[in-house]
Amino acid sequence: MLEPKQKPKTRSKKRRKITVKRVSSAAELSRAYAIRIRVFVKEQNVPREVELDPDDGRAIHFLAMDCVRAIGTARVVLHGHAAKIGRMAVLKSWRRKGVGAKLLTRAIAHAREMKAHKIYLHAQVAVSGFYQRMNFHACGPVFDEAGIAHRKMIWRQPPTNVRRGNAKKVKV
Repeated sequence: MLEPKQKPKTRSKKRRKITVKRVSSAAELSRAYAIRIRVFVKEQNVPREVELDPDDGRAIHFLAMDCVRAIGTARVVLHGHAAKIGRMAVLKSWRRKGVGAKLLTRAIAHAREMKAHKIYLHAQVAVSGFYQRMNFHACGPVFDEAGIAHRKMIWRQPPTNVRRGNAKKVKV
């Protein structure tokens, strides 16, 4: 008697939990720099001396992590009462998987904690749609930064939904 064919066992593609943490050690900062070098210097040909700049010393840096592996980074620099989010970089194999959104959400939250009156960034034009979906609005002309077209974008807090007199904020 023939037995029914069994389906081959396949590994489930379970989504790994991505966390974003504030950089708190020299080793973590080194990991953030390594991601930036890989993305901006090696992939996009930004000169290393332009990529690593004096603002790094006063910035708050963040790492996106897949368990123990660093897969993305961003930083926030306070300029007076304005917070500039920058150096957003995600490893190629992790792009379009929500890592950038988690990093940006954490950077915005930190800027708000710092009581920034304005939150802005210089977006590469090629990915400005991502920032628009995250409530950033373009202002001013396109400009060149490190040989790449950029545009200044300012974050606007999402509107609140009002139902039956209760204001509920839209999650950022």
